[in-house]
Amino acid sequence: MLTRRLQILIDDERYERVRALAQQRGTSVASVIREALDRGLPATQRRRAAAARRILDAAPMEVGDLLAELDELRGRHG
Repeated sequence: MLTRRLQILIDDERYERVRALAQQRGTSVASVIREALDRGLPATQRRRAAAARRILDAAPMEVGDLLAELDELRGRHG
């Protein structure tokens, strides 16, 4: 849900690039600008926090003797 309005001034050349891309994609100029913002300012911290939360909230699972299995796969026995 879009809740904030942002007004910016850009030069004619930039506007034409954005407008042409929007027209080519069949979308709005605003949509192209939002996509450019997402690419230029990724929400990596928020995504990392969400991923960590999913990991921490996950149900425990049985992994067995993982070190022995890894050693076996690496060709180490003993």
